[in-house]
Amino acid sequence: MLPHIQINASTVPPLRFPATHFPSPLVFLKPSKAARKPLKCSVSVVSEPLHLESTNGQKPIPAEVSRTIMELSTAGTLSTVTPEGWPLGFGVRFAVDANGTPILCSNDFGKRLSVDRCSLHVQLEQCGVRTPQCTIQGNLEKPGDRIALRKLYSAWKKRFNEEVDESYIYAINVERVLQMEDFTEDGIWVTSLEYSSADPDPLRDCAEKIVDEINTHNFEDVYRFSNVFVDLDFQVLDAKMVWIDRLGFDLHLRSVQKDVYEVRIPFPREVADEKGAKSSFNGMSQLAWEVEKNFYVPEFSKVKHLKKISNIAVSVE
Repeated sequence: MLPHIQINASTVPPLRFPATHFPSPLVFLKPSKAARKPLKCSVSVVSEPLHLESTNGQKPIPAEVSRTIMELSTAGTLSTVTPEGWPLGFGVRFAVDANGTPILCSNDFGKRLSVDRCSLHVQLEQCGVRTPQCTIQGNLEKPGDRIALRKLYSAWKKRFNEEVDESYIYAINVERVLQMEDFTEDGIWVTSLEYSSADPDPLRDCAEKIVDEINTHNFEDVYRFSNVFVDLDFQVLDAKMVWIDRLGFDLHLRSVQKDVYEVRIPFPREVADEKGAKSSFNGMSQLAWEVEKNFYVPEFSKVKHLKKISNIAVSVE
């Protein structure tokens, strides 16, 4: 038999658990005959602190950005060398398969190209103020396997909803990728393995819509974010959201001196879909409002890294 357990309720300390790990406060005891009265206790909840200046996972890695650009784009510039030895670049449409392999469709590649080595340059305009881009280098090949060809054909049909001759289908065997955040930025090389192993951002299909909604209907929150979550030494004249992804969002800020800065504000935790992104944004909006009204004392580290951008105008419409 188990021994009888007697607990003096007056000596039981309050239980404190993090908000995200709240256990069920059930205790199973075999009371003695002398201890039939219910125990009295208290439970307190401690909220998790908001960590904005995280050093890990603050931005998607370049391979993820390239995969996202390729998923959201349908046209780019294919460059190679003509039979006469001239460099040539021309616009093409493309689709991608599950590994990010670019799929092209044409009946005259043989007439234009003298070699199968090529590059495909693709860029994505974000909010009219930033253009991330990637350049894929590899070999332009015709799939020899019938099953592989059918998969590429299916990917093309799904992207463009059109029937094409399977013999016109080509694929670029990716060797490496150059990813650039914008026209004036230095590029970062991504290996073929890094590229194929990365996942495109889960918010890619709704990111533009979310950004447009926030800039249109929640511009006061965007402005408040810059003052509450960012460590600034200047007064913000305009603030605008540029893009949003699973790890956070980017803002462009214009000072009263007309200087423009880009700042990255991470989410408190990673999000997986549109609902999660809006929920995190709303939670941060409420917190920023409480801090601004002095209802809440900040317990987070502000974002300190800002990147100055030249010759870009930021406006809030």
